[in-house]
Amino acid sequence: MSGISRRDLIATGAALGIAAPADAARARRAWPKDFLWGTAISAYQSEGNNTNADAWIRENVTPTLFKERSGHACDSYHRYGEDIAIAAKLGFNCYRLGIEWARIEPSEGAFSNAELDHYADVLQTCRAHGLKPVVTFNHFTTPIWFAARGGFEAADSPGLFARFCGRAAEHLGGLIHLATTFNEANIAYLVQLLSQVVPPSPLVKESMAAAAKAAGSAKFSSLAYADPAVTTPLLQEAHRKGYDAIKRARPALPVGLTLTTQDIQSTGTAAWADTWRDKLYGDWVGVARSHADFVGVQPYTRFLVNANGLTWPPAGTEMTDAGYEFYPEALGATVRWAHAAIGKPIYVTENGIATNDDTRRIAYIDRALASLKACLDDGIPVHSYLYWSLLDNFEWTSGYAKHFGLVAVDLQTFKRTPRPSALHLGRIAKASGI
Repeated sequence: MSGISRRDLIATGAALGIAAPADAARARRAWPKDFLWGTAISAYQSEGNNTNADAWIRENVTPTLFKERSGHACDSYHRYGEDIAIAAKLGFNCYRLGIEWARIEPSEGAFSNAELDHYADVLQTCRAHGLKPVVTFNHFTTPIWFAARGGFEAADSPGLFARFCGRAAEHLGGLIHLATTFNEANIAYLVQLLSQVVPPSPLVKESMAAAAKAAGSAKFSSLAYADPAVTTPLLQEAHRKGYDAIKRARPALPVGLTLTTQDIQSTGTAAWADTWRDKLYGDWVGVARSHADFVGVQPYTRFLVNANGLTWPPAGTEMTDAGYEFYPEALGATVRWAHAAIGKPIYVTENGIATNDDTRRIAYIDRALASLKACLDDGIPVHSYLYWSLLDNFEWTSGYAKHFGLVAVDLQTFKRTPRPSALHLGRIAKASGI
């Protein structure tokens, strides 16, 4: 979400292919030859200097909820060629990235052909390196002008988003392999759910008021802090209209919807999990059924729930640096949920771990992939594994302290250094026969 993420809030294993003897034949089955292996990254978190975005204002006001400013980030706006070349050299065949609405439409109704051409260059570079681009049209941030007029609390916001989607699809659609409208469209429900155990900061109102003043706005709205009862119906209409706009421009382009899909497990009665799962997904399940060619799942952990809501993991549970439980098997569980609940082709559009111990990243990847392979062996249509993220990047209000990247980035020199986990996942991708 704009300025705060699921990774901020949600406070060695079984190796790939190991199975009991009775399941050995299933375990030896190959990954599908058209399976997509790659990484995911967002524009705002990696590009740097996105001065027209709502998050930029909120980083730079007083008081602010951000521990540090994004600044140059990873300078991927200029160094995207190096990033794409690294991903290709590692052995991947897919690259998920975002296009930044705030760059493409920096003022209302004024579209920048120069920025559209920039993103066309990015996509062409992906293609030249054998990477199929998966493009997210909105990864939490919006233009300042959009936030200053009420964001997704404004009644006409769906039409404005669809106009952007249509223009971008006309210019870029021929280079895109798959498109998604929103990243984690149900993020507001997750924020609401997690507020039980991670109370909102008392600075939220002051910070948003400061952002409104800086923007000269009576109603500055960012998705992280807006009322989901107001924003969710408008976001759902924005998705439907955005989906239609992209399809009008590029009828053959598959357009999907990504959801935050944490594995919800009951500590007692099974119905507790059903209750809190409904609170996490709400009506987005129906939207995905009617207006999505595929669904992108983005699991990181599990949530334990009782009748009253979320509970903390038991004492001694291994936790990631992002503050949530180390539980890679959430991937397989949420893929199975999505298959049963939505019934559309499934892509893993994000999955990963924040850690400074790369051996734990490798263990997380192996266990997550083992759970995913079991889904494939059971006939569930899963088409990708995209790790979050290629680079250590700007993790919203946490700044640069959380390291999800397969590749470390020196924020002074911008030198990229692949970690052993990058080589490990790359070897798995190469071995799959891509």
